[in-house]
Amino acid sequence: MRHIREILPSENLLYVSDRAHLPYGTKQSRYVLDRTLRISEFLVQQGAKAIVIACNTATAVAVNHLRKTFQLPIIGMEPGVKPAILQSRNGLIGVLATEGTLGSGKFQTLLSQHANASEVIICPCHGWVEAIEHDGVAYQKALELVRRQLTPVLEKGVDTLVLGCTHYPYLKESILKVAGPSVTIIDTGPAVAKQLQRRLAGENLLSTDSAPGSERFWCSAPPEQTQELIEKLQGRPCVVNPLPLPGKSV
Repeated sequence: MRHIREILPSENLLYVSDRAHLPYGTKQSRYVLDRTLRISEFLVQQGAKAIVIACNTATAVAVNHLRKTFQLPIIGMEPGVKPAILQSRNGLIGVLATEGTLGSGKFQTLLSQHANASEVIICPCHGWVEAIEHDGVAYQKALELVRRQLTPVLEKGVDTLVLGCTHYPYLKESILKVAGPSVTIIDTGPAVAKQLQRRLAGENLLSTDSAPGSERFWCSAPPEQTQELIEKLQGRPCVVNPLPLPGKSV
């Protein structure tokens, strides 16, 4: 969202946090698809002209289905394996992601298309999403968590790390502390924002308003804690509303 706002300052942004159902990375595909469909339907009802699936696992599970279901641009996420391979000096790449992303067919296809002579070492990052959702960027706790799980990957000699989850940029400071300055960090957030800009321009959907765009927030969990966390992470006030999705997810 931050990267989108930087290059699309006049667009109105709708943001849904599905905290009551996280983490997606440990859920069954049917569950993630159901949640993604429900949230997308809600966003369309709110007038969305494009949807960014700001989750690698949800993209892997649902992006094709959403593109068949909704007649608007659907922008997905995938771990930045290709740019990591291009930037790596020794051909050893580490991918930090959830189990759901790493175990998906979409990720395996990504590896087969781009890995070639490079060696990709995967790191299922247990508890990282939950730590960020619960503590924001509590530095010492995050550092210990990152050090414990990232050290075995670094010991294999990787010189490039891919942040394969949209939560992980908030741990970038800890990752850099553990990995050291010689390791390159790949974050796909800016590339996703640029792709959204290209798709909106291609569909003649870019805002022509000169005024700053608005931001609206919803959350499936009690909104007070989410509001506090979003304000902490983005550094400014916001209002988070309850997400009005009826019925139970499968």
